[in-house]
Amino acid sequence: MEAIRFNALFFNHEIPFCKVYSVESKDKLEKLLLTNRISFFVEWQEKKPWQKFLGNANSGKSEFTIRINEADSVLASDLLEGIDCVKLGAV
Repeated sequence: MEAIRFNALFFNHEIPFCKVYSVESKDKLEKLLLTNRISFFVEWQEKKPWQKFLGNANSGKSEFTIRINEADSVLASDLLEGIDCVKLGAV
């Protein structure tokens, strides 16, 4: 029996797609991606120890990195137009 061959270009090729800077925008983006059947992964950016210690001015600011499959990047970038606090090609 011959092994199944996958197209290596898009199979399991996750890319950092954008950064989101508010919880509300992250929730809106999650719903948008889910309704358009785009799988994603959300990374919550941890603050550096010195940022926690110094109580930075941005201490209340959240930062998330959204990772998606490369095959969905064109569709996802078209969907992101008009969403606040999102920076494309962020990583």
